[in-house]
Amino acid sequence: MSTSTTASVSTHILDTSVGRPAEGVAVHLSARSGRDADWKALGGSATDTDGRCKDLPALPEGTTHVRLDFAVETYFEKKQADAQQDAPANRDSGPGVFFPEVAITFAVVPGEHYHVPLLLNPFGYSVYRGS
Repeated sequence: MSTSTTASVSTHILDTSVGRPAEGVAVHLSARSGRDADWKALGGSATDTDGRCKDLPALPEGTTHVRLDFAVETYFEKKQADAQQDAPANRDSGPGVFFPEVAITFAVVPGEHYHVPLLLNPFGYSVYRGS
């Protein structure tokens, strides 16, 4: 929850390759107060069955920049293993996961809430400021 002196952040992930939420993706939150300040790790969470992180840590007062790190490699490896189990004849001999992690950095101002959805597929992603 944002206050007049802090911003707040939420996120969710949609796997656009299957049109479903991405469950079980680790998400880590970091913040800094100023463009040249060091990043401070605040903690993290994992996406639920709806692809949402409902318990990300609160941002400290004075936060100006936020970074969300999505650890998507494990999600895609599990998805690929499940697909291979269902159809072993269709095994892909590719390099595995193209984007093992996604890092999104954005600026914030006190009093605002920032919802940052990640639209994800094995070979691309996009983000936007949601509502």
